Amino acid sequence: MDFEPRASSRTRSENHSSGNTLSEKLDEGLETQVRVQEILEKFDKESSTRTLSNALVAKIFFWLCVGVSLYHFVTSFWGTPVVLKHRSLHVAVMMCLGFVMYPFGKRSSRQKVSWCDWALILLSVSVPLYVWGDYLGIVERAGNPNVADMVMATILVLLVLESTRRVTGWALPILSLIFILYGLYGRNLPGMFAHRGYTWMQLSNHFFANTEGIYGSSVSVSASYIFLFILFGAVMVKSGMGSFFNDIAMALAGHTKGGPAKVSVIASGLLGSINGSAVANVVTTGAFTIPLMKKTGYSKEFAGAVEASASVGGQLLPPVMGAAAFIMAENLGVRYSVIIVHAAIPALLYYLGILIQVQLRAAKNGLLGLPKNQLPRVWDVLRDKGHLVLPIVLLLYMLFFSGTTVLYSAVVTIAATVVVACLKKTTRMSFQDICESFAEGARATVAVAVACACVGIIVGVSSKTGFGLTMANTIISLGKKDLLFTLLFTMITCMILGMGLPSIPAYIITATIAAPALEKLGIPAIASPMFAVYFAMFANLTPPVALAAFAAAGLSGGNPMKTGFASVKLAIAGFIVPYMFIYSPQLLLIDTPLLEGIRVAVGASLGVLMIGAAVEGYLFTRMHFLLRLVSFAGALCLIDSDFYTDLAGMGILVALLAIQRFIARKETAERR
Repeated sequence: MDFEPRASSRTRSENHSSGNTLSEKLDEGLETQVRVQEILEKFDKESSTRTLSNALVAKIFFWLCVGVSLYHFVTSFWGTPVVLKHRSLHVAVMMCLGFVMYPFGKRSSRQKVSWCDWALILLSVSVPLYVWGDYLGIVERAGNPNVADMVMATILVLLVLESTRRVTGWALPILSLIFILYGLYGRNLPGMFAHRGYTWMQLSNHFFANTEGIYGSSVSVSASYIFLFILFGAVMVKSGMGSFFNDIAMALAGHTKGGPAKVSVIASGLLGSINGSAVANVVTTGAFTIPLMKKTGYSKEFAGAVEASASVGGQLLPPVMGAAAFIMAENLGVRYSVIIVHAAIPALLYYLGILIQVQLRAAKNGLLGLPKNQLPRVWDVLRDKGHLVLPIVLLLYMLFFSGTTVLYSAVVTIAATVVVACLKKTTRMSFQDICESFAEGARATVAVAVACACVGIIVGVSSKTGFGLTMANTIISLGKKDLLFTLLFTMITCMILGMGLPSIPAYIITATIAAPALEKLGIPAIASPMFAVYFAMFANLTPPVALAAFAAAGLSGGNPMKTGFASVKLAIAGFIVPYMFIYSPQLLLIDTPLLEGIRVAVGASLGVLMIGAAVEGYLFTRMHFLLRLVSFAGALCLIDSDFYTDLAGMGILVALLAIQRFIARKETAERR
């Protein structure tokens, strides 16, 4: 991201307060960049990539990435090859890029592609060549493969497992291997998890020769929606949208109580919706916002928690939702714009909850914002880069009102971003900038694409053996057919599966295995996967494996576990809201009239305010423990969309406000 506008304001303040030389400031900036990269590589396996020392190889790799983006861009507009050919090519190209970008292990060269990597690249290329060369034969032999089919299928599975191990770490490949063993030897298991059993030839052909395995729906979404929207994000960041998000957040909220924390919430939420990687978002915005929060007076742990919780929430925030919305739309067979509408109120409640706690913490501890003369002005920011919002407005218009497809909308929006950026000299993109953004789009998609291919193994075994249905029955059985207990078991399953996995595969797995349990209890089709995606994402915040929180602690210098627990406190509304929209689908605007939707949204917002007061123990003044319990009970009444519970919640809120106001005035009079 471009930090130039923010650096200039920071420099102005430093010039008044210290005698640092320009070289010292440059050294400090370089140290920050090095530290950010170290934290990224430690907590985000996807960022631990090679820096190619061979100029020719680097140039070829760069133009290959540009070509890959152009292929996806053009075919999304003009139409793709037949399904199996297109997906096999997509997976192969992503694996090739992955074997160049990611070394075999920690001791492998970080500057040079080894002969082993070149061999794996050649094997990766051989798979789509085989598919394209004998496409009709493969289709005709589906279910009755020959030896050549089995050999290519085996090569594909091994390549997918190895590329995923390099990109995401061991967790996902090990889980995939467990599912493969389950598919091969499940006949020997006792009880309900036993199945008829399959040979390797049957199982590998299922992964390779149809659209229920590796080349299944997850790769379909990766090769279309995810690739284009990651490319869209890369083009927008290159045009200066990242710095615009930060500058407008600084201008709007930087001067308020606890201003830097609010800046972190707003900027991280906006960027996180497009970014799709919680850890990368933490270090990108946190490198700037966390030091400012500490300088304002927030503790190290709270500063890190604000950044972590806001960054994770970006993947729940429309319009992009870190690509989860595309997979949800594909699985449910509904329009993408429908998912956006359903996801809006819960996501806004989540961010409102964080902002309220930030405000109350600042008021409780007497924390002030930054001086206005050190902040950019709203009008200046809008005049300089406000035009960059136009492509997002165009995207929303096309999704909701034009009747065009998501792919066509994405292609047009990417082109519009390049054109709109040319309106101002400060954002104008050169040919080199455009090529670099296209190359970055391809590189950024590698991690998602290979993970989606690996998830195809898990989904393939689940569909072949009926594991998903069995797991759903098990969850319902453990919950004794009681909805609340079933929700609790589903939440635990989602969070365990989400630990250590990238967000997108975590959601796909949880939606495949856990969400069907809720659907069997009559939960609306959109509510159950939405429940799964929330808790799959929150695994990034919840100790003991809280990667986003630990990365934020690395920047803040705070205790990682304390930062994780502080993140959970900040995200408490996000842990409660999924239960509420299961019991009250009106929060998802399911078959809800406009006035009813407004009533539900207002009531839930007041409920989130009371949750924040209960957690922070402060409203107008510090709250007694019993009042905090009452506040929490009132919050639950308000978040529930029933008319009578809303009345009860409003009564509690009015009483709480009166009591707190009376106590605050009494304390003020005593101090006088």
